[in-house]
Amino acid sequence: MACLPGAIANRKIVIAFPIEGWMEKLTAKHFWPAAKTAFASACMLTALVIAIPASAQQTMQGANQAPLPPMPSGPFVMPGNQGGGSTTLELPTSPARQTQPNIPPPPPAQQDLVIPMQQLRAQPGYAQVTVTVTDQRGSYVTDLAKQDFKLFVDGQQRPIEFFRQDLNTPVSVGIDVDTSGSMRPKLPQARAAIAEFLRDLNNRDDVFLYAFSARPFLLQSFTTDHSLVMSRLPLLHAEGETAIYDTLLLSMAMLERGRYDKKALLLVTDGIDNRSSRSLDEVVAQARRQGVLIYSIGIGEPAAAGGGFGLTIGPFRVAGVDPEDEVDVKTLKMLSTETGAKSYNVREIGDGGALGAACEQISRELREQYTVGFLAPDPSAGGYRGLRVEVPTHPGVDVRVRKGVEVGAASRPSYAGSPY
Repeated sequence: MACLPGAIANRKIVIAFPIEGWMEKLTAKHFWPAAKTAFASACMLTALVIAIPASAQQTMQGANQAPLPPMPSGPFVMPGNQGGGSTTLELPTSPARQTQPNIPPPPPAQQDLVIPMQQLRAQPGYAQVTVTVTDQRGSYVTDLAKQDFKLFVDGQQRPIEFFRQDLNTPVSVGIDVDTSGSMRPKLPQARAAIAEFLRDLNNRDDVFLYAFSARPFLLQSFTTDHSLVMSRLPLLHAEGETAIYDTLLLSMAMLERGRYDKKALLLVTDGIDNRSSRSLDEVVAQARRQGVLIYSIGIGEPAAAGGGFGLTIGPFRVAGVDPEDEVDVKTLKMLSTETGAKSYNVREIGDGGALGAACEQISRELREQYTVGFLAPDPSAGGYRGLRVEVPTHPGVDVRVRKGVEVGAASRPSYAGSPY
């Protein structure tokens, strides 16, 4: 059976029906093929919306047939056999206009995870970094292409071998929450802010949660079920001293087992490390090797240079501030700058609004970045290499990236959960 062509002005479609003696000649052998043909023809015609003019009704009458009743308006329904040797339908020049249903567009699909090919990742000296680009108002610039970027290693421009827009790209995320004694009045706001952070994440992100005071406590291992992490927040209770460095090192080791190549830490603290067995230099060295983004939120007044304590009011500094209200903002900022992340300081103790806003911005930033991969020169020499990324096609933008990369096998991006 030929397909029905598109409607053309005055095109005639002829469907022939046997009339004389068809009942007597019909047998089981002929019935089903004929039924199939008639049914297919009826379906084909029903699918067309045809407004048949009155003049066409006369051609539909058989030789000795009474006039047909007026054709109803609306979708065409094929009538039963009216007799005669054939039935002819004349299509009008302009088919009836139809009202389209108001169907909402489908939701946007999640971005597929894109990672570099195995052949590239296996090459000596391969490294990749996260780049954040903002305009002069601080808004994220997310419409850049590979050719907009220039990358320099130790001042030498290197070709960009891999490029990805991290628009909702999944991330492996660790959350480290200070639960030392000084955090007692701040924990309710911290719980609320971290809950909001979790709600704003990509639902494919895998997340773990550490609480720490004198030592780290793993409250939730890696999971993509963010409600499990949320359910552990009531377990945060303030007591003891502050071991920031030990916790960061343990968290970076945990991130090595994350399923995604993009990895980040969120550190929330109100103090200064006074209990760790490991050093700040070890934390920096490990961060350089892994390329982990270390975001931090310090709650309280910045600690004075030289280890003293004080409170800044306008241009004046007043001594005698409780040491528990001081936070090591300098160290937090250095860790974030070293890794291409960002540090926040909530100066008003217990300011849940500012704390929540900082968590929300960090969660958003993770979804509005770029990943750039390259091959470092002379990889056999190993060592730390300075890094710089520019966007010359957009003068005036701010480009944030880690300060350098550690070249060597131990510094390669990990793809623990990748099937590739």
